Formats: sequence, structure tokens, C-alpha cells
Amino acid sequence: MDTLFGTGIQGKSPSITAQSRVNCYYEYTPDGDKTKVAILGTPGKELFISMGDTPVRGVHVPQNSDYLYFVHRGTFYSVNNAGVTASLGTLNTTSGRVSIADNGTQIQIVDGSDGWTYNMNTTAWAEVTDVDFPNNAVTNCFDSGRILNSFANSGRFYGSDAYAASSYDGTNFATAESQPDYLKRVYALNGQVILFGNDTIEPWANAGLPGFPYIRVGGANQDFGLSARWSVAPFMGTLAFLAKVRGGGSIVGVLEGYAVTRISTSELDYIIDSYGDVSDATGFSYTLGGHPMYQINFPSDNASWLYDGSTKLWSQLKSYGIDRDRGEIGVEFQGNRIVTDYENGKMYKLKPDVYADNGEELRMEITSRHLYDEGARQRISSFQVDGQMGVGLVSGQGVDPQIMLQISVDGGQTFGSEVWTSLGAIGETMTRARFGRPTFPLSSRDLVFRLAITDPIKRVITGIFINQP
Repeated sequence: MDTLFGTGIQGKSPSITAQSRVNCYYEYTPDGDKTKVAILGTPGKELFISMGDTPVRGVHVPQNSDYLYFVHRGTFYSVNNAGVTASLGTLNTTSGRVSIADNGTQIQIVDGSDGWTYNMNTTAWAEVTDVDFPNNAVTNCFDSGRILNSFANSGRFYGSDAYAASSYDGTNFATAESQPDYLKRVYALNGQVILFGNDTIEPWANAGLPGFPYIRVGGANQDFGLSARWSVAPFMGTLAFLAKVRGGGSIVGVLEGYAVTRISTSELDYIIDSYGDVSDATGFSYTLGGHPMYQINFPSDNASWLYDGSTKLWSQLKSYGIDRDRGEIGVEFQGNRIVTDYENGKMYKLKPDVYADNGEELRMEITSRHLYDEGARQRISSFQVDGQMGVGLVSGQGVDPQIMLQISVDGGQTFGSEVWTSLGAIGETMTRARFGRPTFPLSSRDLVFRLAITDPIKRVITGIFINQP
């Protein structure tokens, strides 16, 4: 398997590589016990709450909070770990993303039109009416006691008074200075404030000055912009985001120190460049069994990608019947990974031991490298999959779980019909998932193989064995 299933993804042409991974990720085994690499299925989704037909607009979890806070339509809500919701206040808008931050006591919500605060101790809800608070704040974050805001069509960022999310002084602002571009997002990171502009990224730091204490970190600005405001997410102690490249195009990058480091591959960059509009891309992160994950969605092009910071590999994510994942906004809450649905008001728990998307099919699929030997004809007499067998269910779909194989004899341009073999009913741990006659024997000069599992069972593949007589 180490040679048949590789690390690439198809971008420019299947003649270069036909590889793909859908709803799965790799795990490398340090001592190479039975295998050097295993293929595991990504988590399924279990319904947490449902708020109706329209999507949740923003989610926030204050540190050490017993509640998750969110905006749905024109209402601000809390929800506890048992899924019990409470209405806390009403906004003037009913659609569009909101940004939410807190100072430990007060939560501030901005929606591009107004600002609102909720006091977690007194439950007081109020609109921000300070005359020095412009009403078109788009994003916010917390740093050094202040709520910081960026605004549409402006290079300025403003700060509230210390620990007063609704109080502003008209002198408490600064302007991104390296380039006269507008800010798209303000984000606090490791004691500094990152100003994401259309064309530049500037770090600022609290210098303890009287009044507004922030100064630009000299020589640290980056000649990259932010392609998508909502793609920024905390990741491995830094930030991951869709970066705008000077000269055209976008890459997925992370901040390393002050530098932007690309984590996307040339093939993924090619795919992203083929998308029509990437400005609405969204991103979030979570940790899965020691694997730091960053998910980025491209709503206009109906696509989702997952980056594994452990293996540095990319995979596609697809929910049932669509070409993207349903997850849109993600947070950690009470030990659970919570994601909202891009299409409706549902929130889900991402769970590694759930193998469906809220009861719908979750298809795990992987496409191999080319089996190619300088044009020589390859003869295959059988194909066997090794992994965790005997994981069938007691009843329903998955009692006799199956794995599917498709074969391309023209180098990944087209694939033949699906053929299936059993992974073993419950307890049948010695099952051999073997494909033989009538699929084999076959021969071709350029073979590509595709495997898939759709039954709601644990998915673990540890090896592929091909018999070539």
C-alpha cells in the first residue's frame, strides 16, 4: 500500500496523478508495526441542536464557559451541553455572518451594521450606542482587555475601553500603515494583533502607551492579502487562512512567526485557481486523535478540503448527495467538536465513532497512484484489502459491510463498474476482503484503483496486496 496509495491529489490531469482521498486521512505508525501507514475515515456527524431552515450566522465559546453562544436569524442564543437553548437578545439584521468576541464578562456581536453586548453575569443585552463606535463593524477580537474591531471599507481598527465592550473613545484607533488597503479582519494571536488587509498582513503589538497602546511591528508586514475574511482559523498555535498572492491567485497559508508559509500544494493551488469566487471561503480547525485539522470550504464552488497538520496531506470532504461538507463554522465546546450546517440551522457533534452524517451516508473513498511500468503490460490475478475486519453491525445497513473496488485500465481517465466484497459480519475478524474472479485476471499498461466504503462502520485500511503472476 505504501507504493500504491500515495500522497498526491489530482489537479491538472489524471495522466499526471489520479490520486484522491475523500472523507479519510492517513496515520503514520512510527515503528512501522504491521504497516507504515493506515487509512482512517473522518468523523461522522451527530445532531446536537436544530434551529430551523436557515443557517447559524456565528458561534462563540468564551473560555471556561458552560455555554456556547450563537446567532440564528435575528436572535442571540445560548446553549448548554445538553442542547437546551435560551434566547438572550435580538439584533436588527437576520442574515449574513456575524463576528463574536468576549472580554471575560461581556460578549460583543457585530454584524456589519450594528454592535451588541451581552453581560454573562447580569444577562443584560444592549445595543452599542456610543457615538465613537462606527456602526459598520465587521469583525472583532479580544486583546489586552479591549475588544478590537475592523470596519468595512476602512484601513482603521478601533478598540473599546478596557473591559468595557460598549464604551469607546474617539481617539482609540490606528490605521494599517504598510499599504493603503482596506482591512478584512482583525485577529488576536499570541499577544499580538494581526491586521489582515486586501493586499497586506500587518502585526501590531500593545506597547503600553497611554491612550491607544498599539504600534505596528516594524519590518514584519507581509506582501500577502486575505482572500476570504471567514477563512481565518487558529491552527497549531498560529493561524491558517486563504492568502491572496500579489500578482494573482490564492494559496492556503499559515503564519510562521511573521512569515506566510504555504501549506497548500501546487495541485490544490491549481484547483483553487479554477474556482470562480473564493472570497466566501470559510475555515475552522479541530484536533482529531492527535491530528490537527484545518477545514476550508468554498461555498460558491461547492467544495471542501481538509488539511492534516500531522501528515501535511490534503483530502476532500463530501457529504451525502453534494460535493462539499456540511460543516461551515466550527468550535470546541465541552470536549466536543461542534460544527454548524452551511444550509440550515442544525449543529452537529463531530464524532470519530460515528460513521454517518446525521444518519445520511458518509462515503469514504481513495484513488490510487498509477500502476505503471514504462508502458509494459501489467497482469493482475487478484486484489486484497487488509484492515480491521469483522466490524459489521447487529442490524440494519452494515450487517454484512462491503468494500467497493473500481478499476481504470486507461490511467484514471474512466473507471469500470463497481464490484464489492465483504469486510466481515460482526466478530468475523479473520475475513479476507479479496477480489478475484470474475473481475480478475486483467491486464493493462496503466492501471488505477479506487476503493470505497459506504456502510456506517469503522473504517480502517492497513494494506493492499496485489497478485501479479
